[in-house]
Amino acid sequence: MNIRSLLAGSLLLALGLPQTHAATDASKVRKSLARIVNSTLEPNYKMPWLPGATETGSGTGWIVSGKNKRVVTNAHVVSNARFLTLEKEGDPKKYIATVEHVAHDCDLAVLKLKDESFFTDTLPLELGAIPEIESEVSVYGYPIGGERLSVTRGIVSRIDFRPVLQNGKVVGVAFQGFSGDVAQNVGYMIPTPVVKRFLKDIEDGTYDRYMDLSISTINTLNPALRKALNLPGQDTGLLVTRVMAAGAADGSLKPGDVILSIDKIPVAADGTVELDGDRVQMAEIAERKFKGDTLTFELIRDGKKVEQKLTFNSPWTFDMQSNRFDIAPRYLIHGGLMFQPLSRNLMAAFQFQNPRLDYVFNQYISRELYKENPDVVILSGILPDPINVYAAEFREAILDDVNGVKIKTLDDLASAVAKETEFDVFTFRGSGRPLVLERKAVKDAIQRIQSRYGVTSDRNLSEAHR
Repeated sequence: MNIRSLLAGSLLLALGLPQTHAATDASKVRKSLARIVNSTLEPNYKMPWLPGATETGSGTGWIVSGKNKRVVTNAHVVSNARFLTLEKEGDPKKYIATVEHVAHDCDLAVLKLKDESFFTDTLPLELGAIPEIESEVSVYGYPIGGERLSVTRGIVSRIDFRPVLQNGKVVGVAFQGFSGDVAQNVGYMIPTPVVKRFLKDIEDGTYDRYMDLSISTINTLNPALRKALNLPGQDTGLLVTRVMAAGAADGSLKPGDVILSIDKIPVAADGTVELDGDRVQMAEIAERKFKGDTLTFELIRDGKKVEQKLTFNSPWTFDMQSNRFDIAPRYLIHGGLMFQPLSRNLMAAFQFQNPRLDYVFNQYISRELYKENPDVVILSGILPDPINVYAAEFREAILDDVNGVKIKTLDDLASAVAKETEFDVFTFRGSGRPLVLERKAVKDAIQRIQSRYGVTSDRNLSEAHR
């Protein structure tokens, strides 16, 4: 949801407050908000054995109603947190908090207070519904770098997701857009249905992320296409063109299926369904599901009507193209050669100039490259040493195999170099010749290389939280 004329801030709270009660409600709302100060430790992808830079940021949290005492904020406000403090208006004390749950796919987090006296004299806020287009909302929060709570008003100009709120209840969690270090004059709001879904998801103590059908479809508005598919009527049916391997629909749907309904809700020819009185994309129904939930499709398959079910056993597994937070970089160093799995974080850190990497990164999902390479292992860097002086030409190359073993994951690489051999032979995609290291020389160089470059560990193979 876009909101015009919002106060600049890293996180803001939007309320639909009647103007006649704005002053009174504002004083109450102040008892519901907190300023969050986050001391972060950023990951270091160029030297992954070392910690990255420490930084400090701030944002706004609000106390949500419910049986548990908790503070909700944006995930980006508490990303890579090492130490969190919360401050209330009129209270000089700094309260220590920890991140209990974080959801980067919807940019929300829940914080837990070590000292629950923080909640004394506070007023939990309830979640409401969607505001109307062009309606006025009040926005509460701490401006960029500010320490005082500010209030401004904005106009709801567009709703990109669904619901938000009004009449003294939370209408959503708003945050400011940035360009460099400058705040834009447009704010964005996470609507309350997303907040409610997040809070529902964590009720069992774990956040399972959003579910996704992982399919491609086209509408059936074209009369010729409808005739070719032998579709009845004029306004139902969505054609499945692709089903991603390893996705939720793999094995349940297949290309050529025409979806007539989903959970008994008719699917229009343009791919929309009616949900809560609004026309939304069919994917919205899947996104409201949780891990373990099922969906039922009514399909036309091979000219016959069939019913097909699918169960959301897990969210989409392959998130190379997503920004990763709170995760230590994975890597392996062998003979001064540093290998890492390709990821958005890695691309941002190194700014590679290899067109092959750009292609693989951009086409990883659409070309289903993950089927052969759950990890795309690349030679990201070299710690120069006499044993690798001729390796520079292989920098940024994708590792294909080692000693005849196909490398599909970073673990495959670790297993390959663990086997005793006289030489290590690395082959890379697009390279006409291999890179060869003598194993005895590699062993002799381990201490020398680690000492020279301050390498505390030659590997991290897991995605353990930092």
